[in-house]
Amino acid sequence: MIFTEEIARSYDNWRDTPPGRYIDSREKSLILDLTQPRGGERLLDVGCGTGDHLWLFRRKGCDVTGLDASAPMLEQARRKLGAKADFYLGAAEDLPFSDNEFDIVTLITALEFTADPEQALREAIRVCRGRVFIGVLNKFSCLGMARRISATFGPSLYNHARFFSIGALAAMIRRQLAGVRVRWGSVIFLPSGWYGFAAGLEEIFPVMNNPFGAFLGLSFSVTFTQVTLQEPIRETLTIGAEGRRPVPGVVRVIK
Repeated sequence: MIFTEEIARSYDNWRDTPPGRYIDSREKSLILDLTQPRGGERLLDVGCGTGDHLWLFRRKGCDVTGLDASAPMLEQARRKLGAKADFYLGAAEDLPFSDNEFDIVTLITALEFTADPEQALREAIRVCRGRVFIGVLNKFSCLGMARRISATFGPSLYNHARFFSIGALAAMIRRQLAGVRVRWGSVIFLPSGWYGFAAGLEEIFPVMNNPFGAFLGLSFSVTFTQVTLQEPIRETLTIGAEGRRPVPGVVRVIK
């Protein structure tokens, strides 16, 4: 397992440092600009990790659901949000949800660690009826290149990560949805060590359509075309304290 309990704790601890708080705030600002969440919308965060982004959308009034392949990460997220979110242990490539079930689907630093990114993207589109947001580590940023180099010299979380460029991501999206309009931008242009004393320099750089930030964000709209019968079934299916669970594989054809 890549994402152990130790990594889950260190991930949250990093956010409590001054540079971590600033970098996190910049990333979240871009996420909100590109997703434009509205109160009452249903959101799925694929690869939700310790639940920090679930809190972000929950504070915007969204009904939030998180899925992650790491049990320790999900446990940390449950401690943060309790009953304020639904949680599922599972893989991004095989989402246990109905077609068109969510208004917003996000994959935030999650696509890098999937076994099959194209299939994970396909599944995100399938369960979405509004818009998809993807946030990734930028292959061509200074920080991205430093992380890739460090991973060649010893064990690192980034040994297991793919790094993406805006061109590769946009091409992947358009293979699924030809002609779709992709909105995108990036943040975190300086070396990570600079954010303790020179964070103000970050805001000099334009964000939208800038390919050089360490965190790339993209969003695009999805028009749903099919519906499954899972949702009515889930209304009557309860499994202990864990709540409702979806039933896969039942399809209703809409004429």
